[in-house]
Amino acid sequence: MFEIKNITMIYNMEKTEKVYALGGFDLTLPDSGLIGIIGPSGSGKSTLMYCLSTLKKPTDGNIIYNGREITTLRDSEREVLRRNEFGFVFQRHFLVPYMSALDNVTVAAADNSGEAVEKAKRLLEGFGLGEREYKKRPAQLSGGQRQRAAIARAMINDPKVLFADEPTAALDHENAFAVMDVLKEYSKTGLVLVITHDRSILKHADRVIEMWDGNLSSERNGEAV
Repeated sequence: MFEIKNITMIYNMEKTEKVYALGGFDLTLPDSGLIGIIGPSGSGKSTLMYCLSTLKKPTDGNIIYNGREITTLRDSEREVLRRNEFGFVFQRHFLVPYMSALDNVTVAAADNSGEAVEKAKRLLEGFGLGEREYKKRPAQLSGGQRQRAAIARAMINDPKVLFADEPTAALDHENAFAVMDVLKEYSKTGLVLVITHDRSILKHADRVIEMWDGNLSSERNGEAV
């Protein structure tokens, strides 16, 4: 699905001392599976995710997604790609505070018909949020419930790639593992990329990529984490 060639991201280009967030490396990612990307702060893992998702443009290198070079897309083309094929889950849920849990999910749907509402309900139910929670606003939900609602929102359009940047950092271990169970199930049919500091949540990952100083330091399967 992704073919990454010599990807480089340099900050402070106009200064003598440049900062290499990505040092120039190759990477291939599959069509499906749960891929963990781990490393300390400043290792480049979030920058890599932003480049793959077209939220940032690398300084150099190529990112080929399903045979299409995406680093040269126009802004409007990147927006269409993100809307139609990508989903995003972040450390903070970013739910709209004055909207119900159900409305927070359906607001992201490309199709605003009644079918989208029913799909949103099925997603929420699958994450343990029933009718009692549909009408609750984010402040009335627990941290785990808010994050699961955010994941349901990210999944409403059946994205081919789900980008999750520190999705469990604000959760206790019980809720963190529950969220990872949801992401693992989704990875059976789509690609899920999880950026994290927490090695323990990647025990069921299909592959774990470690980053250090903007480069890949190692790769292994999840069982070896």
